[in-house]
Amino acid sequence: MEGVSVHIYVYGLVQGVYFRQSLKKMALKQNVFGWTRNLADGRVEAVLQGRKEDVEKVIAWSKQGPSRARVKKVQEEWDFAAPKYEKFNIIS
Repeated sequence: MEGVSVHIYVYGLVQGVYFRQSLKKMALKQNVFGWTRNLADGRVEAVLQGRKEDVEKVIAWSKQGPSRARVKKVQEEWDFAAPKYEKFNIIS
């Protein structure tokens, strides 16, 4: 099955609540690769790549996040042209 790529932006209280670390753990559990980072405006940004159903599970998780997060919305940009990732990184 062919993989997909999506670029997401997560809005709300998503920094300082272990969102990126939890996102990485969830992504790897679903065999999804890419990266995530905090943005200066308080959002979390990520690129997720893998099988569509696996990527969708990570996006669904992102709409809740870890217990201390308060997610307001997740913006998705499908068909994001990105290099193929073979691991998942947290970018500082």
